[in-house]
Amino acid sequence: MSSRLNAALSPPIPLNRSGATSPSRQKFPSDTLRPFIKTLLTKSLTNVSWDVNDKAKMASYSKEIAEKVKQRMIEIEPRGFKYIVTTTLSENAGQAGRADMSCHWEDTDSAIQEMFSNESIIFVCIAFAVRLP
Repeated sequence: MSSRLNAALSPPIPLNRSGATSPSRQKFPSDTLRPFIKTLLTKSLTNVSWDVNDKAKMASYSKEIAEKVKQRMIEIEPRGFKYIVTTTLSENAGQAGRADMSCHWEDTDSAIQEMFSNESIIFVCIAFAVRLP
């Protein structure tokens, strides 16, 4: 049995053959991570200006923040999840933007997104915690 959601084929939902209920599995505590990310972005990026001539410096902001967020996720919940952190740094030139995400989640998985902007940059951080089977 599979289902279609937004024209994407979802994997079959496993059936419990014994009829017994599975033990409750803990969800990643996203409410603990969200304020950490918000504070990290504000402290790290408030005085940052876009520098088209220093690509390495711009890339280092994204990499350092992603590593700090991943490390904090491991500190919060060291076992039972796979962690994925994406960061995007772009110039703030007054442009409009739009982004969408579509996921097939278990109840225990989480996605946490925070955005920071100033006169010069726009920074987006998305952290995923995916429960291991």
